Amino acid sequence: MTLDTAVMRFAGSVVLGSALAAHFIHPAWIYLTMFAGANMIQASFTGFCPAAMVFKALGARPGCTFE
Repeated sequence: MTLDTAVMRFAGSVVLGSALAAHFIHPAWIYLTMFAGANMIQASFTGFCPAAMVFKALGARPGCTFE
C-alpha cells in the first residue's frame, strides 16, 4: 500500500465514522468530521499531513502526493 492510499483510506474512514457517530451517538461528533475536512484542505495547500508522517514511519511506500 502506498502512502497516498493509506492517507486517503484513513481520511475517508475518519469522515464516515464521525458522520455515523454524529448521527447515531451524539451530534457533537460532527466536529471531528469538520476537523478532518479542514485538515484535508490544509494539506492540499501546504503538502503537510500528520497522518502521512505516521504512515511513513510505519513503513508505507512513498506515493505521488506525499513523499
